[in-house]
Amino acid sequence: MAKTTRTPGRRFMKLASMTASIATKTVSNSIRNFNADEEQKNAARSQLFQDIGIQIADTLGEMKGAVMKVGQIASQYKDIFPPEVSRAIAKLQRQAPAMPFAEIKKQLEKELGKPLDQIFKHFDEQPFAAASIGQVHKATLPHGEQVVVKVQYPGVDEACESDLKQVRLALRLMGVLKVDRKLQDRLFQEIQTSLDNELNYQIEAQNLEVARTFHEKLDSKIIIPKVYPDYSSRHILTLSLEAGDSIETASTWPQQTRNELGRRLLRAIGQEIFYLKRFHCDPHPGNFAFREDGCVIIYDYGGVKVLSNEIVHHFKQLIQASRRQDISEIEQQLNALHAIAEQGKFPEPLYQAWLEVLMRPLTTQYDFAENSAHHDGMELVKSSLKYWDVFKPSPDTLMVNRTISGHYWNLIHLKVNDNLNDVFEELVPSPHIQ
Repeated sequence: MAKTTRTPGRRFMKLASMTASIATKTVSNSIRNFNADEEQKNAARSQLFQDIGIQIADTLGEMKGAVMKVGQIASQYKDIFPPEVSRAIAKLQRQAPAMPFAEIKKQLEKELGKPLDQIFKHFDEQPFAAASIGQVHKATLPHGEQVVVKVQYPGVDEACESDLKQVRLALRLMGVLKVDRKLQDRLFQEIQTSLDNELNYQIEAQNLEVARTFHEKLDSKIIIPKVYPDYSSRHILTLSLEAGDSIETASTWPQQTRNELGRRLLRAIGQEIFYLKRFHCDPHPGNFAFREDGCVIIYDYGGVKVLSNEIVHHFKQLIQASRRQDISEIEQQLNALHAIAEQGKFPEPLYQAWLEVLMRPLTTQYDFAENSAHHDGMELVKSSLKYWDVFKPSPDTLMVNRTISGHYWNLIHLKVNDNLNDVFEELVPSPHIQ
């Protein structure tokens, strides 16, 4: 791992340098465009945000480790950033260079208390996945079980809290956060909690066991990896190897198989949100694998959002009001979810147009490969933009929205062509059939 990641002073200086550079750019942009007209100012501001986003992504990407994970989590909350910044930091989402095996071996032996050859019958030195806070290796346990072992990089958890404060300061000084200070506090507390959970593999182990117990009672074809607690710790997580094909491979299978997989995926995530009230909230397709017999495998329960009974109730009321096209009730529920700034300011015809677009994939025979709702939604954006400030990002809704929209794209990748209304009704029954 790079020296900058391991030394708090060096990380601090690198982040401080980024912040100072961006603050200078922001001031220069204001002075340069002082007498410009509105159109020129908007164009200059858009270019500035684009430059800022690239600089954030490049700086955090270079630093790896804790600060890169902070950037990744911040990018999951992209609704709080201008789109130019969101697009740039989104590239932090995935792969990172692997750490030398000698350091991984040292971390394993320190955490599990024995020499590596006494812990595992075989351990692949080459990781098959590497991310910002750790990497994943295949291994064999003494009795022959095939497993995967997540190993967290040394020192990452100690650095994260200070890194998050520095990233927040940088974002605030450059004026790119679109929300007020009070909401910023709530959002960043949510990011801090998410970060703490991802860094503690014992929490992920608990999340996996809860999800596994929950799903095996409902559907044996939802596969959640089994935790091996004797080979796990706060910084090591050993799981059963659950093989499956990627979403790209599954997209070539027969239509009936793809529809079955799409239904199973939608139902599983919906059951977690509305029944379990704690859900897997990283819908990246790499976290899912598929089998031709209809099985869906769900990996990585490091990111789990817990919902209160009250929040779930408001989501259900919002969905039912949307089915009835009851605009007044929709606004009341959005207000209860802290997702609307001004009620009565968004035109009713636009509400109705958006409701048709948003409900179409779940209530009609819908060809996800054709993706008509997305294309029609892009057209609606043009007439809706001037009212966009009516709505606001909410800590209560951000991760639910991100998860649902992410799985919409997963169904597109699977090329599902089906009427999912019965699954939708099963998850949130209409009032008349309750």
